[in-house]
Amino acid sequence: MTDMINPPTAALVTIDLQARILESAKAPRDGAEVVERSRRLAEEFRARGGLVVPVRAHRPGEQPPGSELVDEPQPGDLLITKHTWGAFHETGLDDELRARGIDTLVITGIATNFGVEQTARIADELGYRLFLAEDAMANLKAEWHRFAVEVIFPALGTVCSTDEVIARLG
Repeated sequence: MTDMINPPTAALVTIDLQARILESAKAPRDGAEVVERSRRLAEEFRARGGLVVPVRAHRPGEQPPGSELVDEPQPGDLLITKHTWGAFHETGLDDELRARGIDTLVITGIATNFGVEQTARIADELGYRLFLAEDAMANLKAEWHRFAVEVIFPALGTVCSTDEVIARLG
């Protein structure tokens, strides 16, 4: 495989895997499938020395039920709390990644053309090498997911499956 991922310089960024957000995932798969595939990737990243970055959405002053992450961050993970769609805006994420020598991101999560796409667009602008694990994402509508995966994401990075990401980990 020509486009390998070097775990020590890579991070898995999981977007909004929170109970209340998972409930909205409908297409082309449900939230449980996204969580299962994101967990597989997180286990592989941790085992190979990669960084796992769980990202949660939180609006200041609100505590709706189901806002907690479905999986607690593990020691060594970098927990990011975002207040907008994307994971970079006023979160310190770029500084944290650069301080760790990270140049490659694998992105998963919900919703494909909201938080995932916004994070991917900014990551591309910042110069990160991107892998977008299509089968570890879901959206409100299948056509929205398909548009992001077929039109937007190929302009930003490599669209692939969970299994293909794992195969690329060196």
